Amino acid sequence: MKFIRDFMDKIEPDKKSSPFLHTLWDGIDTFLYVPDHVAKNGTHIKDGMDLKRTMIHVVLAMQLAFLVGMYNIGHQHYFALGLFPDFFSGFGAKLVYGLIQFVPIIIIVHLVGLGIEFIFAAKKGHGIEEGFLVSAFLIPLIMPPAIPLWIVALATAFSVVLAKEAFGGTGMNIFNVALIARVFIFFAFPGEISGDEIWVAKDYTALHHGFNSLASVFGSSDFLSINAPAVVVDGWTGATPLSLAAKAGWAGVQDYTVQIAGATYHPYSLSNLVLGNVPGSIGEVSKLAVIIGALILVFTKIGSWRIMLSMVLGAAFMSILLNIISTMSPDFTNPFIAVPWYYQFAMGSVFFAMAFMATDPVTASGTNTGKWVYGFMIGVVGIIIRVLNPAYPEGWMLAILLLNVFAPLIDHIVLQQNIKRRLSRVKA
Repeated sequence: MKFIRDFMDKIEPDKKSSPFLHTLWDGIDTFLYVPDHVAKNGTHIKDGMDLKRTMIHVVLAMQLAFLVGMYNIGHQHYFALGLFPDFFSGFGAKLVYGLIQFVPIIIIVHLVGLGIEFIFAAKKGHGIEEGFLVSAFLIPLIMPPAIPLWIVALATAFSVVLAKEAFGGTGMNIFNVALIARVFIFFAFPGEISGDEIWVAKDYTALHHGFNSLASVFGSSDFLSINAPAVVVDGWTGATPLSLAAKAGWAGVQDYTVQIAGATYHPYSLSNLVLGNVPGSIGEVSKLAVIIGALILVFTKIGSWRIMLSMVLGAAFMSILLNIISTMSPDFTNPFIAVPWYYQFAMGSVFFAMAFMATDPVTASGTNTGKWVYGFMIGVVGIIIRVLNPAYPEGWMLAILLLNVFAPLIDHIVLQQNIKRRLSRVKA
C-alpha cells in the first residue's frame, strides 16, 4: 500500500545521528517490503524470496506444532491434577492455561534476542539480520513448559552473543543457535530441564480465579468450559516415555497406567505419542504436527529432504542394529536396545530435530552428497546417545551439535573427491 510506503519513508531516522532508531526502522521496513538491492554491474537476478521471507516460511511450518504444544501444556497440567482427563474435555481451560504459560516464554525470547540483535546491528552500522526470526520461535518450542523465565532470558542472551554474534552474525555461526540455548540450560541449570516432573507446568494455583465469570462467554459445555476448580497440590511426579523405555523397554511404556477419578488411563499409548497427548518439550510432542511442518518445508524447498530422509534412515539403521544385538545377547542389562526400531520414532523429539534443527542451512552440510552423510550420522549418533548413554534422556541435541562441527569437513571431503574424479577423467 502506497500510504504505508510513504509513511515509512517519512519517519525514517537519520542513520548517522540515530543509528539505533534507524536500525529499528530498517528492521520494520524490510519486514514489510523486499529491499530493492541489486548488483551495480553486470548481470543480476532479483527474486522476491529473500532471506527474511525464507525464515517466515520456516516459522509458518512450525505453527501447527506450536498450537498443539501450547494446548498440550494445559492438558498435561489438568491431567496431572486429575481434571479433564480426556484430551478435548475442558478445552477452554486448557487453552487459556497453555497461552498464559507459553506466551511469556515467547515474549522473553524476542525481547532479549531482538534487543541484542538491535544493539549489534546499530554498532556495526548495518540492518537487522533475519536469522533470529526462526531461532526466536525454536527456542520456546524446545523448552519445558515450567521453565523459569529468567533462565530463558539468560539462555537466549548466551546463544545469541556467543553462538551467533561472536562468529560474525547470521550465516557465520557454526552451531545451531536454538540448540546452544538448550545446551546452556542443560549444563548450567540441569535441574530445570532434566527429570520427569519438569515436563508438566507446576503453577497449580494460577488461572483459577475469575474463570467462573468468563464461563458464560465460552459456554457451559465440558468442551468449551473454562471453569476449573482451584485444586492445589504440593507437587507432581510422573514418568516420561523415554525414562520408562530406559528402565523397562517398550513394554514399560505401554503398560504404564494412571488412575484418575476411578478410571485407568494409558497416557503413553501409541496414538497419544503420535498425536501429542504426552509431556515433553512444547514443540516436539505432536509427531503428526511436526511431520506436516516438515512436508511444508520440503514442498516449498526450504528444508532439505535429503537431510530429513537420511536422518530417519540413520536412526532406523542404528535402532535395527541394536535390536539385533539384543536378540543375540538376551541377558543384556539395557532394555532400551530391545525397543523395536519403529517405536523409537514415536518417542522423544526425533522428528522435530529432523525437520527444524538438522536442516538449518547455515550449520548443515551444503553439498548434496554431504547432506546424505550429515543426516545419516545425526540419526546414528542420536540413537547411540539416547539408548546407550544413561546420562542423557535424549540424543538429538548433542548429535546435531557434533555434526555441526563436522559439516565443513564432510563438504570438504566431498568436494575433494569430486575434483579427483574430474581430474581422472581429464587425464583419461
